[in-house]
Amino acid sequence: MLPSSIQISGEPLSGAEVRDICRGLRDNAVRLLSLRGCRLCDRDFGRICRALAGATSLAQLNLNLGVVSSPSRIKQLAEALRTNRSIQSLFLHGSPLTDAGLALLNPALALHPALVALDLGDCMLGDEAINLICGLLPPDGAKSGLKELTLSANPGITPKGWSRLAIAVAHSSQVRVLNLDYNPLGDHVAGMLAVAVASSRTLEVLDLEGTGLTNQSAQTLLDMVENYPTALRSLVLAENSISPELQQQICDLLSEGEEEEEVAGGSGDTQEWERGKEPAAHARSSSSWMCPGDASSQMVLMTSGLGDSLLAETEM
Repeated sequence: MLPSSIQISGEPLSGAEVRDICRGLRDNAVRLLSLRGCRLCDRDFGRICRALAGATSLAQLNLNLGVVSSPSRIKQLAEALRTNRSIQSLFLHGSPLTDAGLALLNPALALHPALVALDLGDCMLGDEAINLICGLLPPDGAKSGLKELTLSANPGITPKGWSRLAIAVAHSSQVRVLNLDYNPLGDHVAGMLAVAVASSRTLEVLDLEGTGLTNQSAQTLLDMVENYPTALRSLVLAENSISPELQQQICDLLSEGEEEEEVAGGSGDTQEWERGKEPAAHARSSSSWMCPGDASSQMVLMTSGLGDSLLAETEM
């Protein structure tokens, strides 16, 4: 049987459902596990963590919206990640981690051999967390690191922290997607990010929606896009005090660059991986069946090739 996906959103988990999840993980029958916003007791959370520790088919784990809600759960997840070798995408958006919680997780994240996508949006992070995250973006010539990083809605990070991240991004040979939306960045930080984008050979998507930017930073970004060849294909500037004209100019230039690349390079590398950034929908498939157990359960197993593009890319 092909690995499937288990997706439950905003529901209390029964003991039967937890047993089914653990069985699927132990049997290596689950490729994507999404428990977004689910409610379960600490004992059941520990059971799931112990099962996912040895899972070899699990590529994507979504625990967004408060599932990892205490220091004890952070420790249990960290222990599981130290053993697991298959998870490529980890989504913890909306978890009250704080800098202290990320410090508990960081050793397991840094040593994980497969992790390439990490969502730490709205996790109450500050500058100490940024110092740890920069270690997950190794410089050119070092080990492989994150390709997608989400840090949305972490207002505790100061300009000093963002400047450190900008330096790490500038020297990273891996990161392709960087989501910083709904942080109070302002024009000064945006200027530093423009320098990082100009230096990066891999960054393709930068989300700066709702980050307090004005025409000043938009003009800097426009100059960067117009005068320096970059890998950037998408720059999100919505919900900022930026004129529609400037936004359109930037969009047009990025579109022109992408068209030129397609003409010059043919098909190129167009692979993408499944993303769990809130509030995006996750993993869909046309073939599904109800999980064994409670017939009224919201848990659905779906046969699909979810994450196949990510697997193909990381296994090349």
